[in-house]
Amino acid sequence: MQTFEAFSAFYGKASFLLVLPGIEIGRWKHLCVDYSFTTAHQIVEGGPSRYHSVKNALALIPDKSMVCIHDAVRPLVSKETIANCFRTARIHGNAIPVVPLSESMRQVENGHSHTVDREKFRIVQTPQVFQSQLIKRAYLQTYHEGFADDASVLESDGQAIHIVSGNVENIKITHPGDLAYAEALLPQNQ
Repeated sequence: MQTFEAFSAFYGKASFLLVLPGIEIGRWKHLCVDYSFTTAHQIVEGGPSRYHSVKNALALIPDKSMVCIHDAVRPLVSKETIANCFRTARIHGNAIPVVPLSESMRQVENGHSHTVDREKFRIVQTPQVFQSQLIKRAYLQTYHEGFADDASVLESDGQAIHIVSGNVENIKITHPGDLAYAEALLPQNQ
């Protein structure tokens, strides 16, 4: 719900598709009632992988539009990150937000490790924004396990990926500690 609000604040006329596993759709509808959540959205049943879930949603996207694919578990995306992505995608066809690494890294191969230059790496976030015709064409490819995210699907179709600055608070809530961190950053009135 917080994620919907972040995008509504950026662009009030946005159309939302929420992709959920079939077994979670009823739960989501109850949560909407419990929290008086009225932001208009359409629910799409997901598939066995992220690739299949996104493909299901893309079937409902009109041509000649901008598509923003965002992890709902990233409710702390900033308006600036969203704007950076849309601005770049309008010009170049796609954009993904990234943030630099702040910790040292080691690469492990065959039981041995060695240091790597962290300046050569970035952490990928969402939203990943695309011109609809490009991402829909990319999703006509056959699925393979190398598709880590939507940008990797587009890249596999021969497109260069354009990166923009993300916001470090735009974490993916995966572990209980992540939720505590996110709650600490959310405005007190929500």
